[in-house]
Amino acid sequence: MSSLMHRRDEIEKYEFMMGPARGRLAVTLDMLTDALILIGQHGVYCTSQRNPSKPALDLETVLGEINGAKELIQSVMQELEKQKAESGK
Repeated sequence: MSSLMHRRDEIEKYEFMMGPARGRLAVTLDMLTDALILIGQHGVYCTSQRNPSKPALDLETVLGEINGAKELIQSVMQELEKQKAESGK
C-alpha cells in the first residue's frame, strides 16, 4: 500500500481544513517529520567514527536535506496563505 493510500483519511481531513494544496503540503510535512524521527532513531546506533556524539555523515546529510525540504514546504504554505488573504480583500 502506498504512503498516500495509507494517509488518505489524514489527507482528506487537512484538505477540508486548509484547502487542497495547503492540506496536501501539511500532510507532506507530517511525512517528512516522521522520516526525521526514524532517521534520528537510526542515528543513535549509527554514529560517526570520528565524533561518536554525532550521527554518521550520510545520516547527517539526509537529515539536512529533509529539514531543507520542510522549510521549503513551509514557505510555500505561507505564500499560499498570503495569496489567499490578498485575494480575500
